[in-house]
Amino acid sequence: MDLELNTNLLIITSFVFAFMLNAFFKWFSKEQSSTAARKLPLSPSALPFIGHLHLVGKVLPVSFQSLAHKHGPLMEIRLGASKCVVVSSSSVAREIFKDQELNFSSRPEFGSAEYFKYRGSRFVLAQYGDYWRFMKKLCMTKLLAVPQLEKFADIREEEKLKLVESVAKCCNEGFPCDLSGLFVSYTNNIICRMAMSTRCSGTDNEAEEIRKLVKTCLELAGKVSVGDVLGPLRVLDFSGNGKKLVAVMEKYDLLVEKIMKERETMVMKTEGMRKDILDILLETYRDPSAEMKITRNDMKSFLLDVFMAGTDTSAAAMQWAMGELINHPQAFNMLREEINTNVGSKRLVKESDVPNLPYLRAVLRETLRLHPSAPLIIRECAEDCQVNGCLIKSKTRVLVNVYAIMRDPELWKEADRFIPERFLESSEEKIGEHQMEFKGQNFRYLPFGSGRRGCPGASLAMNVMHAGVGSLVQRFDWKSVDGKKVDLSQGSGFAAEMARPLVCNPVDCFNTFQVHA
Repeated sequence: MDLELNTNLLIITSFVFAFMLNAFFKWFSKEQSSTAARKLPLSPSALPFIGHLHLVGKVLPVSFQSLAHKHGPLMEIRLGASKCVVVSSSSVAREIFKDQELNFSSRPEFGSAEYFKYRGSRFVLAQYGDYWRFMKKLCMTKLLAVPQLEKFADIREEEKLKLVESVAKCCNEGFPCDLSGLFVSYTNNIICRMAMSTRCSGTDNEAEEIRKLVKTCLELAGKVSVGDVLGPLRVLDFSGNGKKLVAVMEKYDLLVEKIMKERETMVMKTEGMRKDILDILLETYRDPSAEMKITRNDMKSFLLDVFMAGTDTSAAAMQWAMGELINHPQAFNMLREEINTNVGSKRLVKESDVPNLPYLRAVLRETLRLHPSAPLIIRECAEDCQVNGCLIKSKTRVLVNVYAIMRDPELWKEADRFIPERFLESSEEKIGEHQMEFKGQNFRYLPFGSGRRGCPGASLAMNVMHAGVGSLVQRFDWKSVDGKKVDLSQGSGFAAEMARPLVCNPVDCFNTFQVHA
């Protein structure tokens, strides 16, 4: 009896096992068939735990560019526990930014997001939805609209003159000039005055403290985000940078809250008076008829985004421009000749002169092609879709390597060379300014992103850079400290900065130059 029972159990167990095995093979076959029909992006050989970290160098855009040469324009990369898909061609970028723009209109959170006090209020990293649309509309109609920028033209002019005076002081004292530091002060002061009507340096005030806090936030956020490679273990915050970021954010919050309360007690500015960004935000905050009610955290977060996105990026681009011009004296001399012909030597270049200075515009455009301020544009896939014939699953992080696209030899002649002439109307490459707009609709040139999530501050950035670089070329000759070419090595990580500060010797070529308008 026991033998018969055991035999029956064995038969039943074998039957169940066979059934499960058959079901598994059917499922596996179906999955294989489905995957074959919807193939996944190619991926280099990975190692356990670390993924592809062993294939990545210190400059991420360059590393991704090299890997793309071997594995194609759409590839999957895993850095520890963090996985993403990297896009390296203009045709695939067009699919992301245009053909399927709505599906890729959100940005993913990173490891540092959980330490940010304003999580959920950040305009730059907000998910595509009602809040982001409202803030983007506010940017384009009020906060960063052309009429608003024009109201602060005199402030940008004043800060440009202070920049030139700082360089002239170095000349008079016979010291080398740290252009990196001067450009950061220049852009910071412009943003501070446009945001809160106060300078960020030169005076002992709250704006200077905000500048320092924002700088620390940027440094800590970058370090904490690297923790993404640890996956769930990042919450342990081994480095302690997460706690430091929380503390800095708390200081920033208290300081900006104090400034906002002081501003609220002041007499409201009447129609026609110049309003800074904080005035407009407070006006929107108090407006009962606004399309959406913004919170105090929304306002503080937006100001933080303005400081983070609007200062170091423009400063870095100007450093690259001056470094390239110093290393290319022919281009430098052509630019100075254009300025002397159209502006003269009685005054410095102004923003209003820029439309008549095509070579100056070409220099900045070529600089941004070679050294984009955002070399990797980050998006997130909302729903499963097909890109370049491959399956991209929902919640996948997508990095568009605009650095690689704008140095693609199939799209650009002598792609790694600094040739501003390619952006002139007479260029054989036919990429004149009328075609090379900054809205990102030419998918081989994407210095400010593309589509809905394109940079809303592009116009302001170009105004600041044109006037700053034009004036320094117009007024001074430049030599590297050691007499050799400027070191144009790139900074590590996601950085768009030079690896080393740009320190040069200026020579004042107009001792009697009239810096006043």
